[in-house]
Amino acid sequence: MIERPPAGSVPDAPGSYQFKDAHGRVIYVGKASSLRSRLSNYFQDKRNLHPRTAAMVAAAESVEWIEVRNEVEALMLEYNLIKQHRPRFNIRLRDDKSYPYLAITVDDEWPRATVMRGRKRRGTRYFGPYAHAYAIRETLDLLLRTFPVRTCPPSKFNEHNRLGRPCLLFHIEKCSGPCVGSVGVEEYAAHVAGLTNFLDGKTDEVETAIAERMSEASVAQEYELAARLRDRLTAVRRAMERQQIVADRSEDVDVIGIAQDELEASVQVFYVRHGRVVGRRGFIVDKVEPLEEAELIDRILEELYGEEPAMGYPKSVLVPVLGVDHAIHVEWLSALRGSNVDVRVPQRGDKRTLHETVTMNAREEFARHRMRRASDHNSRSRALTELQHHLELPEAPLRIECYDMAHLQGTDYVGSMVVLEDGLPAKREYRRFKVRDVAGNDDYAAMREVLSRRLRAYLDAQNDGVGDTETAAKKPGRFSYPPQLLLVDGGKGQLSVAIDVVRELGLEDEIPVAALAKRFEEVFVPGRSTPVSIPRGSEAMFMLQRIRDEAHRFANSFHRELRDKRMKRGLLDGIPGLGEARKAKLIKEFGGVKGVKEAGIDALLAVSWLPEAVARAVHEKVAGSDER
Repeated sequence: MIERPPAGSVPDAPGSYQFKDAHGRVIYVGKASSLRSRLSNYFQDKRNLHPRTAAMVAAAESVEWIEVRNEVEALMLEYNLIKQHRPRFNIRLRDDKSYPYLAITVDDEWPRATVMRGRKRRGTRYFGPYAHAYAIRETLDLLLRTFPVRTCPPSKFNEHNRLGRPCLLFHIEKCSGPCVGSVGVEEYAAHVAGLTNFLDGKTDEVETAIAERMSEASVAQEYELAARLRDRLTAVRRAMERQQIVADRSEDVDVIGIAQDELEASVQVFYVRHGRVVGRRGFIVDKVEPLEEAELIDRILEELYGEEPAMGYPKSVLVPVLGVDHAIHVEWLSALRGSNVDVRVPQRGDKRTLHETVTMNAREEFARHRMRRASDHNSRSRALTELQHHLELPEAPLRIECYDMAHLQGTDYVGSMVVLEDGLPAKREYRRFKVRDVAGNDDYAAMREVLSRRLRAYLDAQNDGVGDTETAAKKPGRFSYPPQLLLVDGGKGQLSVAIDVVRELGLEDEIPVAALAKRFEEVFVPGRSTPVSIPRGSEAMFMLQRIRDEAHRFANSFHRELRDKRMKRGLLDGIPGLGEARKAKLIKEFGGVKGVKEAGIDALLAVSWLPEAVARAVHEKVAGSDER
């Protein structure tokens, strides 16, 4: 167990600190403007610490620190230590894939253009990353007609140099043939410079230069050269079409979008150079340490720019929120770039639209990530086995039911039941409940009513009866299967309600119950005062979180549906001649109930399909509602 450092031994200065376990391994690295103040936060009552922080402190045996001169040095030291030790309690960034780059080996005598993945090599310029390798190859294929640099590996280059014969790419004018001396050093260097300028986003300069050379050749009546330059110009313009224009031509900006939940985050980065998107990168963050969004932004910036990115440091970085250490990161990035770097949240205009696009990409990638993980059979099997082990269930919970409540200040109270069967959503088994007997805001009473109705329906089905719920009355037998795990969204209070209901109905030996508290992702079970320790990032925790989120979504959608219906009934019901079909058509005509209220009598009378008497009755009703 770690002991608090002696009073006065920790310096009141910037630096980085490292918690170590019993084997001397670094398990967490942090930074602080005041080491004394920051470290004192870890040695308070554990009940006041975030559960993940408390778990880290419990696993630590010692703490060390390194004092530096300023906060920027502390930031760099922290980054280097995390990179060196990969502590298990620091967040981890996992690339979804090894993204491909277009690389040019500029330190070769005859530089080569190729697609590369993995670690960066010295003497090579990288452009990207790109989402797909085929996108690079298609772009490169177009550009080789304009900038015919070699793409062959050294072995092939040396073979043709020995034979004295160029390969096919030379004959189709996609290589200038340096292997056989068909091009001079200066001319070849010009091809390489043109290609790198284009990939840097300086497309206007490249296009203008080729167009001028074409005009000069035409004036000089060198028509064959002019035709070749025309073809090259066409190829360049086609390649330019692949680079989406998203900003002013002077803009060099990186745009960061985030989608997240309690355990993970999806990050997408678009690289914009000279107003064009020239690369993108995406990765998943495993949020091992408790981080607010502003703290997460700090970690992402450190990861992205700790080493110089392939596209260099931008003039501006667009983020969803400013980081906790915003000023430090601006100073740090400006020093790395050698000029001012602006880190800001876009508020309006094209940049706001661009940031929303990148964020949308992050949300879609996050959904795909969760879907891949959820649909994998092996992952589901591991999750069910882990749940059986951690919750001490008699068997793997092949049917899990989760319940959640939704309301607005005690009105339109509803409950939801969602079901996983064999780890997959069984949407035909989902159920929605209107809470009937609860007055006011009482989640415990509402949960008791919903669970009682569902489990009584199960008992009735066992006795060949008809259930108590509206859906069971219409379709007997729908509640005939008991859950092998009954999960409620909430903490100890909701768990106590579930325990009482299963005991009252004599089902405590048949149906296991548990509760998942959203704030700290804590799982509570009967008979334990402390939460069950289910590892973060495990398949079991992912499955519990996923069904809880689905129950929350399902309850909220039903609540909104009832609320909307009530609002429509309250204003447009009871009007002679305005049935359900006309009511729906009228609401659609004016864009909602609010639009009907704001429409004058002339606008209502102008609706061709609405009888005059009904139009006047509608206006009288809605006008009267305003007066009241």
